[in-house]
Amino acid sequence: MKRFVRSSAVNGVVQAPASKSVAQRAIALASMAEGRSEILNVGNSDDCQAAIRVCKDLGATIDGDTNHLIVDGGLKLPARPLNCGESGLSIRMFSPIASTLNGDITLIGDGSLMNRPMQIITDALNQFGVECSTANGFLPIQVKGPIKGGRISVDGSLSSQVLTGLLMASPMASSNVTILVDNLKSIPYVQLTIDMMCKFGVDVENINNSEFRIKVPQRYKPCKYNVEGDWSGAAFLLVAGAIAGEVEVMNLNPRSLQADRAIINALMWCGAYVSIRENSIFVKRENLAGFDFDATHCPDLFPPLVALASHCVGESKILGVGRLKVKESDRAATLMEEFTKLGIDIKVQNDLMIIQGGKPKSAKVQSHGDHRIAMACAVAALKGNCEVEIDGAEAVSKSYPDFFSDLLRVTGE
Repeated sequence: MKRFVRSSAVNGVVQAPASKSVAQRAIALASMAEGRSEILNVGNSDDCQAAIRVCKDLGATIDGDTNHLIVDGGLKLPARPLNCGESGLSIRMFSPIASTLNGDITLIGDGSLMNRPMQIITDALNQFGVECSTANGFLPIQVKGPIKGGRISVDGSLSSQVLTGLLMASPMASSNVTILVDNLKSIPYVQLTIDMMCKFGVDVENINNSEFRIKVPQRYKPCKYNVEGDWSGAAFLLVAGAIAGEVEVMNLNPRSLQADRAIINALMWCGAYVSIRENSIFVKRENLAGFDFDATHCPDLFPPLVALASHCVGESKILGVGRLKVKESDRAATLMEEFTKLGIDIKVQNDLMIIQGGKPKSAKVQSHGDHRIAMACAVAALKGNCEVEIDGAEAVSKSYPDFFSDLLRVTGE
């Protein structure tokens, strides 16, 4: 699907989408809890639908709609492979969760997930006493539990999502669990996981983000959980306001544990006007200058940050390029390729991306099947008297299906 985005003034109020990262965790935790949970504001992203499908196949009963899910938990061996769609979090979270069951389970996926490496999952689960294998490091994943627990070591430099899955599965182990993690990245997402586990009745001892201890037996308890707004999706709307006018994004918790809340810092550092309110963020364009930002623990901010930097005077530097290799696309290469078409110069030096601010020009760009690339190109087009044609714009449905309608709401274009 093609979308055309023209330079337009931004002015309006819009609701942040539900956080798919939080919603997926909540769906999984509620499905492991014996009893009935309610999950509010789930959202309609493809990744959340994948999590619901997997949990149903694992034995949970799930009814309701995107605003209100009722989950009757309890896991059992599935009758068919668990299809995680294109969700990296789901495959890394549900592989350990499936391993709590006594039997053979296959996990599969679609699209870009087929090209993402899975060996890190195998390496971790084998230490847990699980029989786990892949197809030469890629999907499908075969697991045979149950997990035994004990002391294991995990490389945290590639993805925190595997650690999230291991933590969530650990209360179901047959003995106490200690997970040693080296060089953990995306620390806020791990803190989010632990906080949510606590709300569902399970305690985790976190020692300096390098050692995690879970005592057994512990069991998840059903609860009522409200999914907060998504800082990852909202970041694009906030950047839109910063470069092309003003916007207020509602349903954002300023005290959220989501890593992408750090977009506020980048907006302030580049000179945008930012007002932090009780349940919203207001951003207004001012004179924007180049900025430095460390995205090591929030790599999903790279695309909106590049869109922001493209409209800043001077040079911007973003650290953490090494985190971009195994996303929906190779995001560093994809950002360079597509923003070059827009007339923006981007270079990569080791772990640093350097963007020269300018004036984006009209171009035809590709999403590469990556939702965040599509949104970044759309936002970059909002200022500069240009028109950008985005091929593969349907990719936004992975995380933010209503992105283009929300963009229309604040631009009128």
